[in-house]
Amino acid sequence: MKSIMPIKRRLLQAFAPVTLGCLTGAAQAHFQMVYIDETALPRADNLEFALVFTHPFSGGPTMAMGEPLDFSEISAHGGKKIDLRKYLRPVQWQSRDNRVTAYRASIPRNLVRSLGDHIFVLEPEPYLETEEDAYIQQFTKLIVNVGGVPGDWAEPQGLPVEIQPLSKPYANWTGGVFRGVVLADGKPVPFAEIEIEYINHSVDVGKNSFGKKDYVTAPQASFKALTAYADSQGIVTIGLPRAGWWGIAALDIGATKTYQGKPLSQDAVLWVQAKDMK
Repeated sequence: MKSIMPIKRRLLQAFAPVTLGCLTGAAQAHFQMVYIDETALPRADNLEFALVFTHPFSGGPTMAMGEPLDFSEISAHGGKKIDLRKYLRPVQWQSRDNRVTAYRASIPRNLVRSLGDHIFVLEPEPYLETEEDAYIQQFTKLIVNVGGVPGDWAEPQGLPVEIQPLSKPYANWTGGVFRGVVLADGKPVPFAEIEIEYINHSVDVGKNSFGKKDYVTAPQASFKALTAYADSQGIVTIGLPRAGWWGIAALDIGATKTYQGKPLSQDAVLWVQAKDMK
């Protein structure tokens, strides 16, 4: 098996010593959220997005975002790429632990009026993790469907790193499984390290805040950010034991390994929504 160590261990071995306390204190995963309330829409509507860089299971701490380098939509049925950066606005996001800069976007209905899939892609500015003295950049995808008409949800988007869905990310029953393939420069990444995290609280987009009540209690810290590996073909399979939002991140798979003279981890993130069968 390809040797893949967590970013902290890899980067620290290569660049600098740190204390055990630093490693322990940052056990939870960083996740770039691209959030809306619903991804399976009966009809076109205005969309309210929250872009937050955080620890989803615990609702914080949240990291301050720089201005995104790209936020775009690929419209239904092979449509052209639409630059959405003009709709972005910075906000102060209230997490459980702190209040920092995040971004909101109000996308008008006319941009998602076509039936089918609408693929939203975020390329954030790399974030400097000061405890590691290294940058993290998470290319993040979210797919919205309008009207139940199938579209291009399974198509890769030509990103430096991404997770290509093999199951519809917006149409999952609780208790099912989701499958995707990890890609770097369009090629599968065997044995990529995967982190999975559940949004364990409400998200109030209008008030720019996370809810204060947890949905579930983790029996131990390792349950907050789950770890797995892709198989020899780069395919990852995860269970969806609870309704809500699940984030999947493939870590440090990009070809670009430095940014502004420091180590860089380019991660691929995909968000999946599950629904209870009622």
